[in-house]
Amino acid sequence: MPLNEILALLMLVSFFVLLMAGIPVALTLATAGLVFGYIGFGPLLFHLLPSRIFGVVTNYTLIAMPLFVFMGVMLEKSRLAEDLMEVIAHASGNLRGGLGIGIIVVGVLMGATTGIVGATVVTLGLLTLPTLLRRGYDRGLSCGVICASGTLGQIIPPSLILILLADILNESVGTLFAAAMIPGLMLAGIYVVYILGLGIVRPHMVPAVSKAERDLISRRELAGKLLRVVLPPIALVCAVLGSIIGGIAAPTEAASMGALGSILVTALGGRFSFRVLRETTETTTRITAMMMFILICAQAFSLAFRGLQGEQLVQDLFAYVPGGTNGAIWFLMFIIFILGFFIEWIEISYIAVPLFLPIFIAAGVDMVWLATLICVNLQTSFLTPPFGWALFFLRGVAPPEITTGDIYRGIVPFVAMQLLALVLVFLYPGLALWLPKTIGW
Repeated sequence: MPLNEILALLMLVSFFVLLMAGIPVALTLATAGLVFGYIGFGPLLFHLLPSRIFGVVTNYTLIAMPLFVFMGVMLEKSRLAEDLMEVIAHASGNLRGGLGIGIIVVGVLMGATTGIVGATVVTLGLLTLPTLLRRGYDRGLSCGVICASGTLGQIIPPSLILILLADILNESVGTLFAAAMIPGLMLAGIYVVYILGLGIVRPHMVPAVSKAERDLISRRELAGKLLRVVLPPIALVCAVLGSIIGGIAAPTEAASMGALGSILVTALGGRFSFRVLRETTETTTRITAMMMFILICAQAFSLAFRGLQGEQLVQDLFAYVPGGTNGAIWFLMFIIFILGFFIEWIEISYIAVPLFLPIFIAAGVDMVWLATLICVNLQTSFLTPPFGWALFFLRGVAPPEITTGDIYRGIVPFVAMQLLALVLVFLYPGLALWLPKTIGW
């Protein structure tokens, strides 16, 4: 084996060793890339790296990221989820599992407006977990539905994952948003069917809301609250996504509309203040800086790996994978799923995907379909232990009677449902490709 390929393998091994040692991912990427890149081809790395970094920080598409983050954080400060949950809990009526379905609906709406997993899971955990336990819901199911619903924002547009994948795969953001719409709603629908099925097979796990509680609000009051609480976020989502998918506005322009719209929604709810604006700006800056720092460090890793002929090594590896192109796709899905146990989606996107991308381009794989498969698969990374962030977030706000075992037990069926959605998108590419083709992308 050539020396460069040996160095490429050692670079991958050192990356995982440093990661397991607890070193932050960004520093791990930069250290492995710079050290082995310098060993492999000397100071030339430092001549090439600035132009790569400049290309990242001046990427026009990535401007949409801080704007969408601002929109999400501002809506989280508006306590939108709290209002939505109160209305939907009463609207669910005497349906078994109605409150669980309500959590999924809130997860969809929060995902389409905020897209911030931590904020959604923490909010749903604080608001609904004690209520679910008090009403007799199964502990594991309660934890699972909250964690799974909170991660829907990673596939339902506008999703930061889709923005980064559009940059990596050189595809239009609007096209990927359109492609992910149906699979995202399908995944939420699978969750709903599961809850309804439990209501029939095991009704004791998902009891209905009591009549006495439903009678606290009249139908007229409920209808008024429903319009006042649900209509603004839906209108905001339609304005943002509709303008992107319909080709009226570029993603950055639509993101700025969303940021302004989130301020208006918060102001209409009577919760806008200078303090809220300052906190939102600070949080947005922190999240955006973290993401950009990882992206910059990933450039050193990818540049060194490519220079050490790592791409050729990966292509040689794929030659041993049975099943042709389909086998290669499932091998990539397996790698992403396993990596999801240990690292976050942003690192997976900038490590695994670029390594395998030349193989799929050469095979003529539809990049929009592939991006949708990757996005559905990345959903699992938020739920799989030991480093599933949704599990950490819920553990931090869960009542004392909820154990870590309850949380892990609860997410198992939802991870299985996410994998089912992955299989369905693979078997029926039209789920991802129909909407972009219909609207002419």
